[in-house]
Amino acid sequence: MFTELAQPSCGLCHTLQDAGTTGQIGPDLDTLKPKPEQVAAAVRGGVGIMPAFAESLSEEEINAVARYVAGVTGGD
Repeated sequence: MFTELAQPSCGLCHTLQDAGTTGQIGPDLDTLKPKPEQVAAAVRGGVGIMPAFAESLSEEEINAVARYVAGVTGGD
């Protein structure tokens, strides 16, 4: 989901060690350690230059990526 399903790919903009990504446009998620609710809200509605994915990802997919990011960064 993080590296392939979302378009543009999350890893294009975000660093996330577990996913092997080193994006420099958005926040480094390993440092930010967001909670699942924060990730879901950002993915759903967009933040700053980050686009909203509510129309291209299902609610189940949004929640899955939120749990994944929070889980691997310690934000859960």
